[in-house]
Amino acid sequence: MTYLSRAGVDGMEPDCEICLCFHVTRRKLIQFARVERPAVASQLAQCGGAGTGCGWCVPFVQQIFEEVRGQSGPSQLTFNPEEYRRQRAEYVRTGKRKPPSAYPADLEIPDAPNPPV
Repeated sequence: MTYLSRAGVDGMEPDCEICLCFHVTRRKLIQFARVERPAVASQLAQCGGAGTGCGWCVPFVQQIFEEVRGQSGPSQLTFNPEEYRRQRAEYVRTGKRKPPSAYPADLEIPDAPNPPV
């Protein structure tokens, strides 16, 4: 499975997954945006549910939307594949959002700590 290998979303491989929860690739998001011409970035969620799981990929989905519409320059979001996955795991671990039950089996994410009562 290919994860984000990039110097920004615009420089990553087409088959890298942007949405790790639902395995939505950059290629799928770009093609969907070109064909369906969504009015707002949130409509890219109609492409395999991207951005509706844990929420980590929302800024990346937004960036792809802006790139397809010609509204953005080079990406300011830079991660290698391991760093992307590590930061997403940390995002989930802090309890910001939990991934859906169908998150990738190879991604070890402990449950978020219970808040003090």
